[in-house]
Amino acid sequence: MTVLVDLTPLVDGRGPARLLDMRPGRSAEVLRTWLNQCTPGFRTNVQVVTMDGFAGYATAVDEALPAATKVMDPFHVVHLAADKLTGCRQRLQRETAGRRGCKDDPLYKYRRTLLSRTNYLTVRQKQRLNLLWATDDEYVALEVTWMFYQDMIQAYGHPKKSEGKKLMERIINTLHKRLPAGLEELAQLGRTLWRRREDVLAYFDIGASNGPVEAINGRLEHLRGIALGFRKLDNYILRCLIHSGQLQNRINAL
Repeated sequence: MTVLVDLTPLVDGRGPARLLDMRPGRSAEVLRTWLNQCTPGFRTNVQVVTMDGFAGYATAVDEALPAATKVMDPFHVVHLAADKLTGCRQRLQRETAGRRGCKDDPLYKYRRTLLSRTNYLTVRQKQRLNLLWATDDEYVALEVTWMFYQDMIQAYGHPKKSEGKKLMERIINTLHKRLPAGLEELAQLGRTLWRRREDVLAYFDIGASNGPVEAINGRLEHLRGIALGFRKLDNYILRCLIHSGQLQNRINAL
């Protein structure tokens, strides 16, 4: 499902973001078709488009809204790095133990600690990570991947957006270079970030994110749960628009 949200009320300070429409499917064609059905005036007024890491949406925006600035949401950028960190941990687990992780395996035992921001780690958790890095030289790839993951979080969390942008640029440029063998996951991450570098760095100049979109998605999932399912998709979309499209006050029956 492709969810389209208007962030204008939030940016202007007039109220929360509102749901514009929902379309079945998740592809470049779905978004391109919806944008082409909008009026030329609407498309001209769109200045910023925030999105997740799906390349199809970026392609559709480039074709239908060439003047708009694309922003890749920080949450999805960090989540992409977290997936690569997890993939590296799982690969090393298979290579060193020849099987999936068990509760007593150090790589499996500290899987959640690895994904936590260093600022939130306790002294004991930091000691465990230091012990993990010193346990086996084969964990060097995981340590390097973890350090880049933490650097990306620090870039987004920097109090000065300009400094955060410089840090993110440094990360992208470093990962774009030829990396040593054994860092396959970082190499994949570097290729993705390099392709979407303009969208990733645009966040530091504009500050827009997909946060309000994710909030509306959460409300829609709750709505679907309490409704115990909808037999017709059109009815579900209509109910979502009433619920999150700021239409309640315009419908007397509700």
